[in-house]
Amino acid sequence: MNNGNREYRSDVFSMLMEDKMNALSVYNVLNGSNYTDPNAVEMKTLDKGVSLTVRNDCAFVVDAALSIYEHQSTVCPNMPVRNLIYYTTIVREMIKNHNIYGRSLIKIPIPKFVVFYNGEENQKSEYYMKLSDAFEKNIENPDLELKCIVYNINFGKNDELLTKCNILKDYMTFVEYVRFYHKEQDYDELKEAIYRAIDRCIDEGILVDFFKNNRSEVVKVTQMDYTFDRQIELERDDACKEGFAEGHAEGHAEGHAEGHAEGHAEGFLSGKYAMLYQLVNDKIITIAEAAKQIGISEYEFMEKMNN
Repeated sequence: MNNGNREYRSDVFSMLMEDKMNALSVYNVLNGSNYTDPNAVEMKTLDKGVSLTVRNDCAFVVDAALSIYEHQSTVCPNMPVRNLIYYTTIVREMIKNHNIYGRSLIKIPIPKFVVFYNGEENQKSEYYMKLSDAFEKNIENPDLELKCIVYNINFGKNDELLTKCNILKDYMTFVEYVRFYHKEQDYDELKEAIYRAIDRCIDEGILVDFFKNNRSEVVKVTQMDYTFDRQIELERDDACKEGFAEGHAEGHAEGHAEGHAEGHAEGFLSGKYAMLYQLVNDKIITIAEAAKQIGISEYEFMEKMNN
């Protein structure tokens, strides 16, 4: 497995997609192609070498198409906006040595945006999200549009896709085992549940080399993923309640809108600091890794947590 120079991985999905053959196998299933040469894949996933603050799960070029794959275990309606940022950031890096003011047309890759959802909220098996849904006013035939397709890869939702794509099926098998063992222990001892899921996968011949070579990192990122998802849900609920209360107290629409926005932003940010600080205390991540996730120095991170 080629890990490249990435210092941060958001979850097991992004780790698996760093392997060119895994990315190619998913691409083939989604596009009805049959590429077999990993050298045909040019990885473009954003990391610290391109952007200090913008990271995504997986991006690569095959046959003049830039595929941007994201994994989501919580519902996020902002994926089209995020994909717009990912695409423009990657393309900007790709054409940085070209003259965009010249007379020659600069060719850019065809975008393909895919979201793989495996959260526990009930969602459709497949649907589209559009950038225009985020526009402040509805408009027909907008000058700028972006569509990303969402595949629900939970078992029972897209079984045909999972049957065709072993890497997604194996990934979801691991996820289901973690959920099973975590629930069996009344949602305590998450680390033990992850270890048991890994051992069971190895015993059953599922991603054997991957788990043997990456056991400790799989445990760490899975713990981070679970903790972060829980924090997101708590902060979403709290921020909405705080924002509504502040806006309502103002007694008019403008106050409501500003209170909601400020409450959401401040609540989410403070909650993320707290979540990352807890992960540092639990020795799941380092101070450097925590600071990197919110784009500040280690010193600034510790200063904020001590205030």
